[in-house]
Amino acid sequence: MSGRVIVQGVGKAYTQWRSEWQRFARWFGANPRPLVEHWVLRDVSFEVAPGEAVGIIGQNGAGKSTLLKLITGTARPTEGHVALTGRVAAILELGMGFNPELTGRENVRHAAGLLGYTQEETERILPEVERFAEIGEYFDEPVRSYSSGMQVRVAFSIATATRPDVLIVDEALSVGDAYFVHKCFQRIRQFRTAGTTLLFVSHDPTAVQALCDRAILLVGGRKLLDGDPREVFDYYNALIAEKENSKLLVEKTADGAAKTESGTREAEVERVSLLDKTGAPVEYIGVGEPVELEVLVRVNEPVERLVFGYMIRDRLGQPVFGTNTHHTEQVCENLPAGALMRFRAAFQMSLGPGSYSISVALSSTETHLVRNYHWRDLALVFQVANVGLDAFIGTAWLPPVIVVESAEAGTALN
Repeated sequence: MSGRVIVQGVGKAYTQWRSEWQRFARWFGANPRPLVEHWVLRDVSFEVAPGEAVGIIGQNGAGKSTLLKLITGTARPTEGHVALTGRVAAILELGMGFNPELTGRENVRHAAGLLGYTQEETERILPEVERFAEIGEYFDEPVRSYSSGMQVRVAFSIATATRPDVLIVDEALSVGDAYFVHKCFQRIRQFRTAGTTLLFVSHDPTAVQALCDRAILLVGGRKLLDGDPREVFDYYNALIAEKENSKLLVEKTADGAAKTESGTREAEVERVSLLDKTGAPVEYIGVGEPVELEVLVRVNEPVERLVFGYMIRDRLGQPVFGTNTHHTEQVCENLPAGALMRFRAAFQMSLGPGSYSISVALSSTETHLVRNYHWRDLALVFQVANVGLDAFIGTAWLPPVIVVESAEAGTALN
């Protein structure tokens, strides 16, 4: 059965009643006025088609985890309804449902029963769960002795022992070690290829953009955006920047991409250029050729501290390389109104063939979340082509020196 998720007008409120009598009266159809009613979600609607992957993003407290609980049925909505088709596997709160006094093996048997596996099916998948979790002898130790990462290993392994129609993953993977997270994402990609529908909550833009077809942005318990992951993350980053006196502008480029700008404009980017070795502006550059990024900045009001930064992104919006003048110890200080600054970054174009974009930022520190003077996404788009070099695959040009030699039997290999 294909996995489909339908969320219609869903809301969740946590209510404090004046008395227990009011609570009982509500059960019998009365509608008394509560003392306190706090809505954590309101009027959220979307649909995830079979085989589609959707990321859910937002700041802490935006309602992401509550939404997943409503979808999985571990909490009931106050309004609206949720419909799912197919077998659902979910990884929500860390260790949810584990008995700390039972061993990992015993918890797997218990969890498998709750997931609908028969005893025979449970014994069949148990070796695979143990193999994938890779926690060794701890599999037969009480879960109370587990680290958070070990709990994640067992939880993910049991939830994905067989391919579900719908896979729902909360932030639990953020506490796993890099090796196991890589294994998890590899399995998720395999499931996606086989047709599994994915709902994925994460603050990691790279993971969301790599795995998901769409992203949904929740703000204050309401759905604000639903669209291309890169565009949604750009808008999200602009929202969480300093809001005071800040302007947010989103416009479409000629090819339909969303271009996001934000900032107070105390300092403002006037021009962004990519120059070749002769100093001429270019939109096409060969792999390995020297280039220079030139950014002209005008200071509109006195600025005590100015940090310039840039980020190169691939065609999917994933970061390739970024730095700023805080990291290079070249911060500008006490700039007067009217000052005109030029920032130049020279480097070799060691990227693979493809389309790339450059985002630029002006802020008071190494992050635009403190004082965001001006942030321009898609400030410049350029193409990289392989002209005259050996063919290679990937987003980075790392030319090797490959040695090929005979290694006869008995020859010492160092």
